[in-house]
Amino acid sequence: MGKVFADISMSLDGFIAGPKPTLKEPLGRGGEQLHEWIVRLAAWRKPHGKPGGETGPDGNVMEESVSNTGAVIMGRRMFSGGEGSWENDPKADGWWGDNPPFHVPVFVLTKHAREKVNKKGGTSFTFVTDGIESALSQAKAAAGNKDISIAGGANTIQQFIRANLLDELQIHMVPVLLEGGTRLLENLGDTKLEKIRVIDSPLVTHLKFRIKK
Repeated sequence: MGKVFADISMSLDGFIAGPKPTLKEPLGRGGEQLHEWIVRLAAWRKPHGKPGGETGPDGNVMEESVSNTGAVIMGRRMFSGGEGSWENDPKADGWWGDNPPFHVPVFVLTKHAREKVNKKGGTSFTFVTDGIESALSQAKAAAGNKDISIAGGANTIQQFIRANLLDELQIHMVPVLLEGGTRLLENLGDTKLEKIRVIDSPLVTHLKFRIKK
């Protein structure tokens, strides 16, 4: 059985998204800066159907995560940015079009049921209404011996940490200051982290932690 992990980019002042997110700016004001290090990489561009890109330490870190991921869990807001009934969600089909970059089964946490959606390239979206334990059970069945990625957002990752269901957390620390927005490392009680790896590059520092259980 693989591990349950989360990878996420964070600003130096502790935010994983900027303030005032909108459908036009889902990562909030300035939040796109958190991902400038990754969108240039071949390891990011390939699953998005884009040619070219850079290799090196940052690409190796991303490739390590992507290559052994067998299923993904995410929250409703990460899937569409919306809430409430699907009929009133302007992004009810998700952000990624007909060929999303996951290429594995994705399980979306939501309070609003809907039928499973199959996309091109091996991605499917299953909408889970009965909590994180159910989502994890379904993801484990789909992933087999591969890892399960808890993709976000912050509330979803926090739920898995508090429930003692997350094995590893990798934070990609980006040298920008957002001065507001969404924090990840709060509301976590007495959670203890063990640092197990640091990889540095000019644009980002990759910090990997094991969640002590």
